[in-house]
Amino acid sequence: MTDFSDYKLSLELRIDWGDLDMYEHVNNVSYMKYLQSGRVNFWEASGIHEYYRNSSQGTMLVSTKCDFRKSLHYPGKAIIKTKLDFIGNKSFGLKHVILNEKGELCAEGTDVVVCFDFQKKETIPVPDWMREKISEF
Repeated sequence: MTDFSDYKLSLELRIDWGDLDMYEHVNNVSYMKYLQSGRVNFWEASGIHEYYRNSSQGTMLVSTKCDFRKSLHYPGKAIIKTKLDFIGNKSFGLKHVILNEKGELCAEGTDVVVCFDFQKKETIPVPDWMREKISEF
């Protein structure tokens, strides 16, 4: 089993019947929802969500990718682990892994987000406080 201890954030979700496709395994669209849940978990843990609510500045997803490794099944759990991948001038990246309840790798995902001023509708540099905080993950 692979060691994912460098992924500091973890979120466990129950696989619902509605997550399945006609082959009775988790549909690829559901994996993207799981990645979104990992991303939101990161926003909440880092303070990005609260910052947006107070300033109308935050992050916007510009790219996401998922590579499927092993099927997930109902009943079961999807464990989404997330970590910071890189920080640029106006953007940063996240890496995710999706594991089953046995800890087996089922998918790997990446996101790229830009920092964005939602009132001015333009990208902004990653604020210093955010750069420092997200580096913890």
